[in-house]
Amino acid sequence: MTKPRPQLSRPQLHRAAGAFLAAAIADAMGAIFEFQEGGLFDRAFPTWVLTGHGEMRGGGSLAPGEFTDDTQMALALALSLINCGEFTSDDVWLRWQAWASDARDVGIITRNALGNSGHVGAAQDAHDSIGQSAGNGALMRVTPLALWCADWSVQDLMALAVEQSALTHFDPAAGWGAAISAELIRRGIHGAHPIDEIDDVLSYVPQPYRDQFAAVLGADFDPHTYQGPSNGSVWICLAQAIWAVRHSDSLPDTLRNAINLGGDTDTVACVAGGLAGSLYGIQAIPSRWLAHVNGSLRLPDDTVAFFDSAHLQDIARQLVGRHAATMSYVETAAGPQEVAPNVFAANLAGAATAPTDWAILSFCRTKDRFKNHINRRESYIIDESGDHNSDIMSVVTDAIDTINAFLAAGTPVVVHCHGGRSRTGLILKAWAMRQYGYSERQAHTWLQDSWSVYEDYNTSFKEFLRTEWE
Repeated sequence: MTKPRPQLSRPQLHRAAGAFLAAAIADAMGAIFEFQEGGLFDRAFPTWVLTGHGEMRGGGSLAPGEFTDDTQMALALALSLINCGEFTSDDVWLRWQAWASDARDVGIITRNALGNSGHVGAAQDAHDSIGQSAGNGALMRVTPLALWCADWSVQDLMALAVEQSALTHFDPAAGWGAAISAELIRRGIHGAHPIDEIDDVLSYVPQPYRDQFAAVLGADFDPHTYQGPSNGSVWICLAQAIWAVRHSDSLPDTLRNAINLGGDTDTVACVAGGLAGSLYGIQAIPSRWLAHVNGSLRLPDDTVAFFDSAHLQDIARQLVGRHAATMSYVETAAGPQEVAPNVFAANLAGAATAPTDWAILSFCRTKDRFKNHINRRESYIIDESGDHNSDIMSVVTDAIDTINAFLAAGTPVVVHCHGGRSRTGLILKAWAMRQYGYSERQAHTWLQDSWSVYEDYNTSFKEFLRTEWE
C-alpha cells in the first residue's frame, strides 16, 4: 500500500525517534534477564549506574548494549519499508529468512514459519505443527509501522500490523496485539498519552479479540497477582508493557518496571520502550544508553550490517520521510582544555585526542571516534533555537548528573560538540551554575574566560538556563 510519507513536526519527529530507539535499548537491557524470575533488575542495579556501560552490561553471548531478535526483526521490516517504499511481503520474508539463518534467538513459531520457502501458508503450517501462535513475536517487531504509517488512518495502520503478523503468526490475536501497540505508539507520536488512548483504540478491534485485550489492558490489571498466560503470549506481553508505562513517570523507570517483571523481559521491555519512547521522546533517553546500544543484522545478500545509535536514528528519520542526517566539516582540533578540575572542553576533533580512559560526553554525531572509550556518552540535542529541542531539561540534567558521577569516581570528563561552541557551552554553563551557584551570566563570564571557542548565540539555550535551570 503506497501512501504519501508523513509530515511530522520536530516534536513529533523526536517522539518517533524516541519510540524506535527506546524499543531497541529496552530490548538490549532486558535481554540479560530473559526467562528468569522477577526483580532481578533491581537486584543488579538498585540505583542507576552513571559510569562505565551503565545498565548496558551484556552477558553470555551478548556484548554490552547489544540488542536481540526483537530489534533485528523490526530492523528488517524497517529496511524493507524504506527500500521498497511500501510493505512488500516477499521482501520482508526474504529479510526475515536472512536474519533467521544465523540468528542466536528465534521464537519457535517464527523459526518454524520461516523454515518454509515462501510465506504463503507458512504461518498456518507452523500453527498446525506447534499450535500456540498467539505469541508476542509479531508484537515485538511492529514499532517501525507506527513511524511509517504516522499519518495513516487507524484502520489502515492496524490492517498493516495484522498483515505483517500473519506472515509468521496464524492466530489473529497476535496481529491484533501488534495493531493495538502500533496505533498507541502512533498516537503517542502525535502528542497523545498512549494510556489515555487504550479504550478508543480497542474500539477498532473486532470481537472476540477486543474483549480479550480489554480484560488485561485496563487500570486494574496487576502483573503480580494475575493468574493466566505468561508474558510470552501477546495479551500479557502487551498488558505488562502498558502496565509499566502506566505506573512510571519517566522513560528509565518504565524500562526498570518492565524488566523487573521477569519472564520474557527483553520483549516486554521492547514493547514498553516503544510506547514510552513515543511519550517521552528521544531526549528523555539517558546518554549512557544512546552511547552503547548496538547490534547487527544479516541481510539477504549475506552481508552483515552493524548498527549503533546514529544508524538507528537515521532509520527512524527515513521511516517518517526524512533523509538520514549528514555530518558537516570537521574543524581543526580545539582542546581538550581544562576549565575546572578534571573538567575539559573540546570540539569533536579535539575530544578525539583524549585518553581512552577519560569520559567523553558527546553532544553531536561522532562517527565511531570514541568506540574504544568505555566511558562514552551521546546525547541528542540540536544547536538551533525554537522547537528544535523538545526536552532540553532531560538532556542537561542527565549531562550534569553524569559529569558529577565521573568526577566522583576520579575520571576526567571531556564535554564537546561538533565545533565546541554552543552545545558545549550550554552543558558547561549548566554544570557551573549548579557547582558554583552562578547565574547564567556569571557562568557565561566564567566560561568565556576559560574556553576561547565558546559562543552563546543560541537564544533557546540561554532562555532555558535563565528561566528553567537558574
